[in-house]
Amino acid sequence: MTPAARAAAAIEAIDAIRAGTPAEKALTTWARRSRYAGSKDRAAVRDLVFSVLRRWRSTAAEGGGKSGRARLLGLLRQQGKDPSEVFSGAVHAPAPLTPAEAAVPETGEPPAPVRLDLPDWLWPGWQASLGAEAEAVAALFRDRAPVFVRANRARITREALAAELAAEGIETRPHPLSPTALEVLTAPRAIAGTAAFAEGRAELQDAASQAVADALPEARRVLDFCAGGGGKSLALAARFEADFAVHDAAPRRLAPLWPRAERAGARLRPWRPGEGDFGLVLCDVPCSGSGAWRRAPEGKWRLTAERLDALCELQQQILAAAAPLVAGGGTLAYATCSVLDRENDGAVARFLERHSGWHQGTARRFSPAEGGDGLFVALLERVPGGI
Repeated sequence: MTPAARAAAAIEAIDAIRAGTPAEKALTTWARRSRYAGSKDRAAVRDLVFSVLRRWRSTAAEGGGKSGRARLLGLLRQQGKDPSEVFSGAVHAPAPLTPAEAAVPETGEPPAPVRLDLPDWLWPGWQASLGAEAEAVAALFRDRAPVFVRANRARITREALAAELAAEGIETRPHPLSPTALEVLTAPRAIAGTAAFAEGRAELQDAASQAVADALPEARRVLDFCAGGGGKSLALAARFEADFAVHDAAPRRLAPLWPRAERAGARLRPWRPGEGDFGLVLCDVPCSGSGAWRRAPEGKWRLTAERLDALCELQQQILAAAAPLVAGGGTLAYATCSVLDRENDGAVARFLERHSGWHQGTARRFSPAEGGDGLFVALLERVPGGI
């Protein structure tokens, strides 16, 4: 496919997303209809679509409309490219620009939420949560996130993994957030095809997510109560030996974990309902995902104030359900991939107001400005004999 043909495909997918189709489904539908498209074509179309999703509002403003065509035009302008090279009218290319489209909109300085690609309703809470970093973090989220791998310390050192990946043409560098983190500098899509990945020496995991696992205390019995794909459980199992149990309210989310654990040599088991007395219970709760919007930009535009209210209440329900499973003197670890105070320090404060017998230990907010996703973790310690 030519660059112009890829642009036309991206416009089609963007229009489907605007009509309400989830981004992954829109891309999958296009790919199934376009068997001629190779892997590089599919990756290029995906990159265009996700670049627009990250800049959903500003591309519409600069493109002079809300259609996929207008937004792609806005993206090209932001990238400093000549739109006429894409909107050429050639075979499989978008139609040439109309005079109205070719005229750059004179809208003046747009409001901050438009310029920084955030919903209007969220902007006040974003500013309150991030303070002086509010604009810088929003600007970061308009571009693609870096890719990281975790060296499985049970099988390899970070230095040895870097050398192994370099031998396969993948350049990396150590990242300061975690002693197991490597930032991938070249060929990130090749990681999944390496021997290190297939044999469990390397796992794809954000550096801040690795740092959250590093912050958790060792215990003889550990429960990952909202395990999902289990990345943090695997990181913990590489750090120390324990009886590791995993649970998720949607069991299907655990399906990818078992082959990952086998590759990594990690011994995990399903949690048995009613089983308690764990020295560490991790609640990596459902949240807005606002700390990972570089990776999942669609979440910015799907989130509503009502949905955020519901998530905050769900977080309290999960903590209330998990708290009795912690042994006296044990730790309840609360984690999110959010940068919003309501889901972080505010959630911890609400839990402590509602539940006696607990006190807060260390807490850490990981800012996207540090290189990884925006994450939060707080350690809540159960007083022996407390409820």
